[in-house]
Amino acid sequence: MRLPIAISAILVASLGLNAPVMSQPRIQVAQTPASTNFTFEQFKINYRLWRRQRIPNYRYEFTRSCYCFPKATELVIIEVRNGVTTSITSKETGKPVDAQLFQKYNTIPKLFNIIRDALIQRAANLTVQYDPIIGYPTQINIDYDRRIADDEIFFTIKNLQKIN
Repeated sequence: MRLPIAISAILVASLGLNAPVMSQPRIQVAQTPASTNFTFEQFKINYRLWRRQRIPNYRYEFTRSCYCFPKATELVIIEVRNGVTTSITSKETGKPVDAQLFQKYNTIPKLFNIIRDALIQRAANLTVQYDPIIGYPTQINIDYDRRIADDEIFFTIKNLQKIN
């Protein structure tokens, strides 16, 4: 009867020796030089592509998902003329929204600045998808620090249209 107990104890102990220590930091794949360089290269390529389009007048749908004020997360339509935001309206109601809530994100160049800042700050995780034809970001996911809960932010940009 003691032999099975001894064998079980040895197996449990050996499993415990192979378990990771809880206090060790997680591997941050996005911070390895290869992936950071790849993300930065993708950023440069798409930023150049966007700038080559020379689109001064456009509108797009924008959504932000974060642990923030609910009005800051509603789906809005942002209109830009000559590089300046002229209106931000709710997609649902068509009525103007509080423009201050979207001030950092109200043009495509400002969205590129958000990506650049995340790269400079060496965000723990940065995932960006770009439009393959025009180059603007269509989805941006940022987790600045894995150790901090609720600092993540997600942007969705879709239906970009050139306007006259």
